[in-house]
Amino acid sequence: MEESRLNDFRDLEAWQRCRGIRNQIWILCKNFPDQEKYRLSDQMIRASRSATACIAEGYGRFHYQENIQFCRQARGSLYELLDHLDTAHASNYMDSSQMEKLTAEVKTAIRVLNGYIKYLRHQKEIS
Repeated sequence: MEESRLNDFRDLEAWQRCRGIRNQIWILCKNFPDQEKYRLSDQMIRASRSATACIAEGYGRFHYQENIQFCRQARGSLYELLDHLDTAHASNYMDSSQMEKLTAEVKTAIRVLNGYIKYLRHQKEIS
């Protein structure tokens, strides 16, 4: 992946995957009970939004080390989301099929983000 071929952060596969997860979380949380509106729903939506926002902010920093740090924060938000998915499933707010699908998508996003972090570390070393 060459950054010169990117117009902005929205061209990054990691951001695109996180955006897809963010959209799915938004739809999922609409079906949660009202008492979860400012609890689990809010936490899940915030974690999913944090992932895309951190990738975007890191991209805008123009320094490899800062970009890497923001990508690490995005990765942390994705891991947080995995925990929230476990809670939602245990609370019967989602079925096993939804849980498995979203968990797999989050883990894929983490792998893609790890690849981007590796790429950034390499670029930092050669610059």
